[in-house]
Amino acid sequence: MPANGPALRGIRAFALHKSGENAKLAPNLIRSDLSPIPPENEWSTALASLGLNIEEQKAVDRFRQTVAEPSMTSLVIADFWAEWCGPCKALTPVLEKVAAEYADKGVILAKINVDEERFIAEQFQIRSIPTVYAMFQGQPVADLTNARSESQLKAMLDQLLAKLPIQPGGEPQQDLAPLLAMGEAVLAEGDAERAAAIFAQLIEMAPQNADAVAGMVRALVAAQRIEEAEAALVALDPELAADPAIERARTALDLARDKPDDSELAALRAAAAERPADLDAQFAFANAAFAAGERDAAADTLLRMIAADREWNEGAARARLLQMFEAIGLEDPWVAATRRRLSTVLFG
Repeated sequence: MPANGPALRGIRAFALHKSGENAKLAPNLIRSDLSPIPPENEWSTALASLGLNIEEQKAVDRFRQTVAEPSMTSLVIADFWAEWCGPCKALTPVLEKVAAEYADKGVILAKINVDEERFIAEQFQIRSIPTVYAMFQGQPVADLTNARSESQLKAMLDQLLAKLPIQPGGEPQQDLAPLLAMGEAVLAEGDAERAAAIFAQLIEMAPQNADAVAGMVRALVAAQRIEEAEAALVALDPELAADPAIERARTALDLARDKPDDSELAALRAAAAERPADLDAQFAFANAAFAAGERDAAADTLLRMIAADREWNEGAARARLLQMFEAIGLEDPWVAATRRRLSTVLFG
């Protein structure tokens, strides 16, 4: 896969919306094949269009937690290594010593075992190890691979620290990953009210955590508390509002906003049943059913449409189904099962 392919761009995009700005801070150090990406919302699109499996999604989540999120305020040294690599073992003490000395300047060492994290290594096109990148706000800003001595590594770090707005000496952040996972699990189980309460507590702990805010919005939508979900999104600062996780939550809100009343839903259901070849009627019912909380009816209808004519209205049925996946959450069991059904329809 090319180094600037959609998966890598997605990995970079989920925490970073200042990539072009940050890249200009150290232009002489940026590798040509790791050039910055446009600040687009590509993370959710990449996940949906590439159809990552659960293990690949988990690998991306680990990368986000250990590299991308810490790099929002710190300079992360990402060391791609392996147990069997002799040069890696020789370099490790140098990296650890320098990272420890520079910790109060905002430098963190993250070690990425290429045997355990093959998917991430593939996205970065790691061809030899050790490979060492300096990461800031989720993107590579320097290739440190050739800095094999303390003096060389310190010289390159000094250059970067002089140019990047690193926040040194910050308090270590609490690991919210288990709590976020708990909130997502509760939401997937259908207890939207409890999930909303969990995410609200997480927001009190970390107001700028996009995943917590997005989780709360999606939980509020699932609980049919649409006005509260809208208010939560309106209150966000522009940088947080542009995060891909927030974009997914906004999609969930958009899909649920026009919930039909019972009589309207019944009329659309009847029209779809009476005119199975009328794809406009099928699409209208699918949208209304999803907004009313009838996921299965919506998915069944869209899957039949895709099987009948996947190119109808420029692939609108597939696009809407992918939006529904994003709105619910890609690790939700219902989404996983429905994605398998979609793959069967598309590929046999």
